Amino acid sequence: YDKPSQITGILSYFSTSLFDKDKLDDVLWDIVENCIAYLQLEDCIIYILDDSKKVLVQKAAFGNKNQGERKILSPIEISLGQGIVGQVAQSGDYECVYNVAYDERYVVDDISRSSELAVPITIDDKVVGVLDSEHSQEGFFNEHHILLFQLIAKLTAKKLAQINVENTTNITNDNLYFKELDFLMKEAKIYRDASLGLEGISKMLKISSNYLSQMVTGLRGSDFSDYVNSFRVEDAKSKLKNPKFVKYTTLAIGLESGFNSESNFYNIFKKHVGVSPKEYRQSEQEVK
Repeated sequence: YDKPSQITGILSYFSTSLFDKDKLDDVLWDIVENCIAYLQLEDCIIYILDDSKKVLVQKAAFGNKNQGERKILSPIEISLGQGIVGQVAQSGDYECVYNVAYDERYVVDDISRSSELAVPITIDDKVVGVLDSEHSQEGFFNEHHILLFQLIAKLTAKKLAQINVENTTNITNDNLYFKELDFLMKEAKIYRDASLGLEGISKMLKISSNYLSQMVTGLRGSDFSDYVNSFRVEDAKSKLKNPKFVKYTTLAIGLESGFNSESNFYNIFKKHVGVSPKEYRQSEQEVK
């Protein structure tokens, strides 16, 4: 992560991926499933502080501890001050341990590893959890990992603080991501790529597919597929009435406009226009 653009891209994904999450478990599992996984680490655990018991509880996991179906394999609890994680929760300062074999605080969870990075999650100067990762390689974590984990922890804290607050976030037409999407559609005409879908465009914009879907639905009142197909239909209509394309078959025009098959072109075109592509072309020729 040696370029600022890489960090910006990752954090942009984090923030948009969490856009519609309003439950603690959803937020935490989204971070380990879609964010931590993106960093290609071996292991990561998010601990949340149970203030009444003064213990840190494992709430979400990436790696061996992820049992699937959002369940943690043999979850453990760590007391404040216990182990490296407990120390971080108690002090409020991160710990980056080069070799845990020489650190008597190290607590073995699923398997023993060599290095560890633990960063506190803090809301209003109070530690509410810890983002912890271990790696089999000695000295694996560097200043870039520390920076990313600190920023992820701050983003997590911000989202957790919002969970119980009324969501006042609105997506408007001046949304920068939507402006970029609008440009890619109208000017770059990316819809002409029949293989292009939600995931592909979300990667172009460096946002989550979920955020992209919500943004389109909120601003255009239709689902993502319908939104993209509306551009393809308009493109096909333009070609069907253009003399330059008179020798093209209707199927060829549909494929040129981004549809992936004759049936797909016919059904979607008729849904949007009310008549088949062939009928539309004939009616335009009659008008002329």
